[in-house]
Amino acid sequence: KERATVWTENLKPISTYKGNHDIGFMMYCSFGNARRLLKTEKYDHLLVEAANTLCLRFEPKLGLIRSWGKVDDRNNFHVIPDNMMNLELLEWAAKSKNGKKRFADVARSHADVTMKNHFRADGGTYHVLNYSQKDGRVQGINRGQGASCFTAWSRGQSWAIYGYTMMYRESGNKAYLDFAQKVTDFAINHPNMPEDGIPYWDFGAPGEERDSSAGSIMASGLLELAKYVSPEKGAMYRAFATKQLLSLASPAYFSEGDEIGHFLLKHGVGAKPSGSEVDTPLNYGDYYFLEALVRFRSAVEKEGQK
Repeated sequence: KERATVWTENLKPISTYKGNHDIGFMMYCSFGNARRLLKTEKYDHLLVEAANTLCLRFEPKLGLIRSWGKVDDRNNFHVIPDNMMNLELLEWAAKSKNGKKRFADVARSHADVTMKNHFRADGGTYHVLNYSQKDGRVQGINRGQGASCFTAWSRGQSWAIYGYTMMYRESGNKAYLDFAQKVTDFAINHPNMPEDGIPYWDFGAPGEERDSSAGSIMASGLLELAKYVSPEKGAMYRAFATKQLLSLASPAYFSEGDEIGHFLLKHGVGAKPSGSEVDTPLNYGDYYFLEALVRFRSAVEKEGQK
């Protein structure tokens, strides 16, 4: 607890970080959990400040938060599905004591426009869309960290599953719940989904590296999504998440001692097209693996009380 507090408080300057959209990950996964576990409000001002900083990347004419690039770049406006995960910070801040309704408005606008443009009819996601700030049209589709513009990058698909499930929880908007199921069904029923439930780094790259982080994020998202859908579908989603967790906890993915520098999961893939972090541990893979285990335990405990 003491070590976690020291490490977390070293992150305070991030509340004003303007370099990219990831401030939601950096602040809410750290200080958000700190306020929950320590039962304190002393970090709330930092989280609200971080929400204000994230909103500097919001372009009202597009209804979107810029993911990558400088805020004053007028030529490009890049948006990626990862950005869905930063919206939880905004949703929390909108409900907080010193928050603003605008935070939720920004989050829901971004989720709506992303839902409209960022996915194919079958529910598969693109990685990078580049919007025109003149007329709002999509002026480019880039493969980004995926294999191509015509396949689905598996971690992006997992961000979408988790992100739209979270947005349903926070807003109650059934359109988000329906969409979370659509992007989930694309993934778990994909012909290239391996038998153990841990995706290849891209759904269009069968036989290549797996991405354990995509599996852990998906498992955590599925365990929450299972609570909101029909009993039949909920059982299917829980079963798939359970299979993923059993795989991740097996020697095929789970490390032994200091095998990989005390990370938990082996075989993550950061950005294969650029040769970055290929077949390596990833801190967010470990984070969502632990979160999924906590959610799994909670579900089992509730079942036992019935």
